[in-house]
Amino acid sequence: MKAITQAVLDNKADLGIIFDTDVDRSAAVDFTGREFNRNRLIALMAAIVLEEHPGTTIVTDSVTSDGLTTFIEKKLGGRHHRFKRGYKNVIDEAIRLNSIGEESHLAIETSGHGALKENHWLDDGAYLMVKILNKLASARASGNGGGSKALTDLIEGLQEPAFSVELRLKINQIHPDLKGGSFREYGEAVLKQLESSIGSDPNLHKAPVNYEGVRVSGHGGWFLLRLSLHDPVLPLNIEAPSRDDAVKLGLAVLAAVKDFAGLDISALNKFVGAS
Repeated sequence: MKAITQAVLDNKADLGIIFDTDVDRSAAVDFTGREFNRNRLIALMAAIVLEEHPGTTIVTDSVTSDGLTTFIEKKLGGRHHRFKRGYKNVIDEAIRLNSIGEESHLAIETSGHGALKENHWLDDGAYLMVKILNKLASARASGNGGGSKALTDLIEGLQEPAFSVELRLKINQIHPDLKGGSFREYGEAVLKQLESSIGSDPNLHKAPVNYEGVRVSGHGGWFLLRLSLHDPVLPLNIEAPSRDDAVKLGLAVLAAVKDFAGLDISALNKFVGAS
């Protein structure tokens, strides 16, 4: 992203687009160097899709921000269905929702994977960029804004966190604490302990609807601890209005998981300043 951003600025381009090597993930950069990736890319695609299909459901992965939910539901008039990590998971969930009568036209991950119903649910980063380019071309043809301002204007009002961090808590698969069980079983035990500990803290509130891991709001922000899809890792995502608030959320997680000897919590200890 740093390279494409610099290229846009150096060449005074209206827009920059970038793909991974097999073009199933994509992102963009506006004429000011502002990145359209992660929550911003989802917000932009949601704005475009909801213009075409008012009220439709936008399916995303589990690590999207609360501000994105507010943007989709309050400003755009859609529904945000926050599901699981994994592009196949979000696509399959969108297909399932359509099959039971809930219209969904977009399934998209913060990683840049995205699929549209009109494109037969193909995981196609190039198609997402074509939708964005079409929107930009239409705006330019109608004389609305220079550069890529028309795109930037579409996500006006998106609330973004002042502080965000992702920490990876690794499970030692040969640690005696696993007692011969799988890392997945051990990780589930960690999540169960965290979930049970939340109820004792009046500042923390478990998400009423959640499909992956343990998602909790509090101190003006939220955290999500979940099992990696493939690796012996528990990724911890935290977003908050300040680093101090994020540390408070991190301390709540630490208090719940510190006694799991097979879990490497060094990254979390470092973040919260514990020894």
